[in-house]
Amino acid sequence: MFRRVGRFAVHRPWLTIGGWIIAAVLLAVFAPGLKSTTDETEFLPSHYESVRVGKLQEEAFPKTEQPAAIVVFQRKDGGKLTAADRADVIKVSAGLEGKHREKIAKVVTGPQAVSPNGEVALANIIATTKNAFDEKLPKSVKELRNDGKSLLNGTQLKMGITGQAASALDSQESSGDTDAMIMMATLLLIIVLLLVIFRSPLIAILPVIIILVVAAVANGLIGTAAELGGLKADASISAILIVVLFGVGTDYILFLLFRYREHLRQGQEPKEALSDAVAKVGETIASAAGAVIVAFLALLLSTMGMMRAMGPSLAISVAVTLVAALTLVPAVFSLLGTKAFWPSKAWKKTPKNRFANGVGGLVARRPGIVAGLSTVVLAVLAVGAFNFKAEFDTSSQMPQKLESVQAMKDMQRGFSAGQSDPAMIYLKSKDGAKLNQAELGTFRTKLAGIEGVGQVAPAVSNPDGTVAQYAVVLKYRPTEDKSIELAGGTLRDTAHASAPQGTEALVGGTSAVLSDIQKAVSHDYKLVFPVAGIAIMVILGLLLRSLVAPVYLMIAVALGFSATLGATVWLFQDIKGESGLLFMLPVIVYLFVVAIGTDYNILMVARLREEVRRGVPPKEAIRTAVAQSTPTITSAAIILAGTFGVLMLAENSMLQQMGFAVAFGILLTAFVMAMLLVPTVTSLLGHKAWWPGHQDSPREPVQAHHDGAGTAPHRPAGEEVRR
Repeated sequence: MFRRVGRFAVHRPWLTIGGWIIAAVLLAVFAPGLKSTTDETEFLPSHYESVRVGKLQEEAFPKTEQPAAIVVFQRKDGGKLTAADRADVIKVSAGLEGKHREKIAKVVTGPQAVSPNGEVALANIIATTKNAFDEKLPKSVKELRNDGKSLLNGTQLKMGITGQAASALDSQESSGDTDAMIMMATLLLIIVLLLVIFRSPLIAILPVIIILVVAAVANGLIGTAAELGGLKADASISAILIVVLFGVGTDYILFLLFRYREHLRQGQEPKEALSDAVAKVGETIASAAGAVIVAFLALLLSTMGMMRAMGPSLAISVAVTLVAALTLVPAVFSLLGTKAFWPSKAWKKTPKNRFANGVGGLVARRPGIVAGLSTVVLAVLAVGAFNFKAEFDTSSQMPQKLESVQAMKDMQRGFSAGQSDPAMIYLKSKDGAKLNQAELGTFRTKLAGIEGVGQVAPAVSNPDGTVAQYAVVLKYRPTEDKSIELAGGTLRDTAHASAPQGTEALVGGTSAVLSDIQKAVSHDYKLVFPVAGIAIMVILGLLLRSLVAPVYLMIAVALGFSATLGATVWLFQDIKGESGLLFMLPVIVYLFVVAIGTDYNILMVARLREEVRRGVPPKEAIRTAVAQSTPTITSAAIILAGTFGVLMLAENSMLQQMGFAVAFGILLTAFVMAMLLVPTVTSLLGHKAWWPGHQDSPREPVQAHHDGAGTAPHRPAGEEVRR
């Protein structure tokens, strides 16, 4: 099949290229854009308590006003607010309200909005929508920030705006800057590395152009799928898509180009060499892409909407990249022929490749020692994984210079940390009877007595008196661990146990939402990991026709996953002193390192099988496979790790952690597992590695096919190796 696909693309290049360009243009023009959201409640299933609270609030208190953002006032010198300052707070608040910005109903302040220590005053920005993540609301918050600058002239005050809508605005803007930076850094990195590897400006530029076309098609298909499926993506998905498309795309292009160059060096004509290259590595690329795709699709089993949306998006990107690698890439290089390597003439001669041949020789001579040392290195790094601590406070991972972050810190100088976003507790009558006022007071008293609760506002009943609402201000920031633990533990337990007979208590708010997300992530670890692992093992089994090889390959990958996570813990928690790592980092590392990193294991084992089938002795097969695969794996891994490593340039700690973990994991997979551990274990197992099949049975005569010097003598086609 792959030979037929390759021949079609190579011999009908204009038709193939034209089809891709038409698809890219049509999708770019007509496909809907991908919507994004940072509202955590949209990512949880309906049975979680925090989601049920949101629905109850809509039904019982449809007109309840909750601040979408908060204006924080303080003196420029940091002192206590004077009477004149307080009058200016009222004046500025009225001026902000008078601007009549879209989606802004009013800006409210008053004497009760001054902190007990007299240093901070607040004004609540009430929106006309209850959705603090409304697309137009952040824009209005940005306009209010600019309005405040002129309104503060002549006063001794300074102000900042924080709260959900302000955080959403800052997240969007910082994400947009990050995307542009990541795109430019990724392009520059790929171009420079390809130029160094092939010494050809055409090969340095062409993959980038090809991937840009692929990106247009992939983004169009993702937008269409999202529109039809109602999917939404987290704000960071665009940055991840960039590195996936360019990283994986460059990988597959390199797999093909290295084999194409190898066939050219054997004396084949360009079109024949290109067709044979697709035939030889097509199955490897398809299997590698298949492993990545099924791993990403395993995210559909997640209870988190954020992960469910990410899975299909990334799977579509890899699927489009796979098709492009087998059709668009050979079509483009078919038109150029050997001119693609201009001005370099290195493609005509076989390089010495001392490093690749040295690694191949070492692996073949000392498989036991190499396997043992590789395992020890991975095991030592894996120890750090036991100290992994999940961090659910995504705001703490945002750049600290953002206004919403700074204003939140300023507010905490005078108010409880939970003032901006109190926990919401609802008491609901089960039989529709009116709630007893005395019992409401008793319930409030029990809530106020919980350690960690700052204050509990009096109950507010709905019009028919069947539902009561309590605003509970915690002493901690809504997103920090203590609040999450309190909302999902003691606060909920006490509320449930103290609910009067015939009523039901529900606890909601940001802290409760994050507590439910914590439970959802724990569930996903137990489900998504095994399913993705089994799916990858099945693909490996189908490729290698073996039941043994997939098992030790996945054991090696699992060890690599643990080592990657352990190294990340040591760097960010132990050395940089961060309180924890992004809560979904293990899922991301597992999917990217296990799935994408498996590409190199597949490439190595597939090449090993190819060498064994040629009839060469096992040790020679191991040496040749490693020597031949090392240049490809080295180049691909450096580029792929580099594209993910670009994320470390972001100011967002979440992207930094993700960038380091995936980049380090890919390098670990390439240089320790694929080059050392996997071939040595395969060598030690011998014929058993291919059980129950006979993939190591000779099927082809030995031919000249090497891309490195001194790897094996050239033999005419048809001459078998004498044993």
